[in-house]
Amino acid sequence: MARQIKRFARSSHNCMLGGVCGGIGEYFGISPAVIRLSYILISIFSAAFPGILVYIIAWLIIPKKV
Repeated sequence: MARQIKRFARSSHNCMLGGVCGGIGEYFGISPAVIRLSYILISIFSAAFPGILVYIIAWLIIPKKV
């Protein structure tokens, strides 16, 4: 029985900017809207979390789904 391995990648069809939140949502089976909202709230209410910088780094590091 062949088991398919789940790969972590940016979403190619569920993206707004770079597909990072869409890819996280697809990987964990959660709605990307929930991931986006959580990410925005954490970025706004946490002074120690540099949201834009982390997103840009993730955009560069995480491969795009083919």
